[in-house]
Amino acid sequence: MKRFLGILICVLAFSGCDDGDLIVDNIDFSSVTTSSCSDNNLIFKLKQSEALILNIPEGTFVTEPTDPDTPIKLDVNSVNQIVYNFYNGTVSSNNICSLIPPGTPTINKQWYASSGVIEITTTAVKKLDETNNSSRITGYNHNIVFTNLTFKKEDGTTQFYETFPFGDYLQSVDALPFGFQGVLKICSNSGQVYDFTENESFTLDIDPALIVNEVTPIDKPRTGVIGPIANKLVYRLFNGVLNPDYFCQTTTPLLPTVKEEWLGRTGGGIEVTTTTIGPNAFKHTIVLKNVTLEKGNSNFQLGNSYKYGELETTK
Repeated sequence: MKRFLGILICVLAFSGCDDGDLIVDNIDFSSVTTSSCSDNNLIFKLKQSEALILNIPEGTFVTEPTDPDTPIKLDVNSVNQIVYNFYNGTVSSNNICSLIPPGTPTINKQWYASSGVIEITTTAVKKLDETNNSSRITGYNHNIVFTNLTFKKEDGTTQFYETFPFGDYLQSVDALPFGFQGVLKICSNSGQVYDFTENESFTLDIDPALIVNEVTPIDKPRTGVIGPIANKLVYRLFNGVLNPDYFCQTTTPLLPTVKEEWLGRTGGGIEVTTTTIGPNAFKHTIVLKNVTLEKGNSNFQLGNSYKYGELETTK
């Protein structure tokens, strides 16, 4: 907030004389791509000599789709600011993002939003793999609309917009690692099957009837259904390093802390094919069918067929 005001003050300090003839009847940035500053939380649009700047708290843009027809709503105030600038030359991102903006161009006209509502509707952006119908979330799109927006001009007059579409702001996210090797372990005390890497885990509270030390007939695997208790599937991404001692505890360790948790949606399928790998030794290949992982309003598909991994057991 202080930095944002500081940027505007610095720009004004470099401003030259007003040409006195500028009249803006309407402002429209609907066809302009949204940009952002890397060192602060300013979102902006530039069009030749015009700039429309949105300054709201960084945590406003959450990586979670909003509920249908229920956008995030913020009142315009000293924390949530909208500013329109008209320059005496072509404006660039340096004029908006630099702590000390360039000396040119300078601001000829500046309007502050004095009232209104900022509405943000968020949806997940997914990359689809058509070969297996799997998807991964690559970002979140925030569609921003201002309603009942009033700009206060330098001469004291105002300009009102019942609806002012700011546009889309795309926020990229890192894809979940999913770096599993498919070498499964099972807890003797709970029967939970798990796989893990340095900072992620994939657990399955599998129905004991699916892990039997008997070879399954060809093309006739044992089958089950993902559920909230039986066959509960959980993917976790952690803030720290995992080690094997984390698993099979009667009480879940407090560290490392969980950064993200995704649950298997009820209804996805499980197939277990058992083969023999030696005297009284068996290998159980677990495949997940049409499984969706979800977190809040976010979800993605593992695909038509996802090999969870192989579990070796003995009689």
